[in-house]
Amino acid sequence: MNENLFASFLTPMMMGIPIVTIIIMFPIILFPSPKRLINNRIESMQQWLLQQTTKQMMSIHSYKGQTWTLMLMSLIIFIASTNLLGLLPYSFTATTQLSMNLGMAIPLWAATVVTGFRHKTKMSLAHLLPQGTPTLLIPMLVIIETISLLIQPMALAVRLTANITAGHLLMHLIGSATLTLMSINLTVATPTFIILILLTILEFAVALIQAYVFTLLVSLYLHDNT
Repeated sequence: MNENLFASFLTPMMMGIPIVTIIIMFPIILFPSPKRLINNRIESMQQWLLQQTTKQMMSIHSYKGQTWTLMLMSLIIFIASTNLLGLLPYSFTATTQLSMNLGMAIPLWAATVVTGFRHKTKMSLAHLLPQGTPTLLIPMLVIIETISLLIQPMALAVRLTANITAGHLLMHLIGSATLTLMSINLTVATPTFIILILLTILEFAVALIQAYVFTLLVSLYLHDNT
């Protein structure tokens, strides 16, 4: 096969214009505002899942941290819906783009750090130097802790990008192998097809887990600074 494995990760274009903005805005359609007195089953399930996630994620926060509830819940819904939509055939997964993930990670991380320096300046500075550090090691540890602080948004973005991209590549490779084997021997292709189905189910779980992990880490950064 001469097919490019990374062709599905290229930014889609229409008449030479990137349509990523339209793709990013599409998940909003999946979560309409309820306009009826009694919700249907889908809306009730969405609200129940959102309430449980909010309760679990925001219970550790102080009052200042809980003011971020709407931001964090919007973030997890956006990432999860984008990941799930990317599993549809002939679709584009925006979270496979490192630039987009950095665009989400850096502002949120910077906001938590600024919040910490604004409200808990001494505690934020104390994180750069562990208690009981020998005097000779103070300069080196301050540099190491500063680098580890600055690398947090990069780790957030790379983790999400790598996990989603790896899953899509693996599905692409196994799917191509299944199609090739079906034209040769249907019996041999059957186990590969079963593996593909199981991998697809796993990718659905990974799509939700990665959205939760990304938001949870931002929540923990916020907890350390409020």
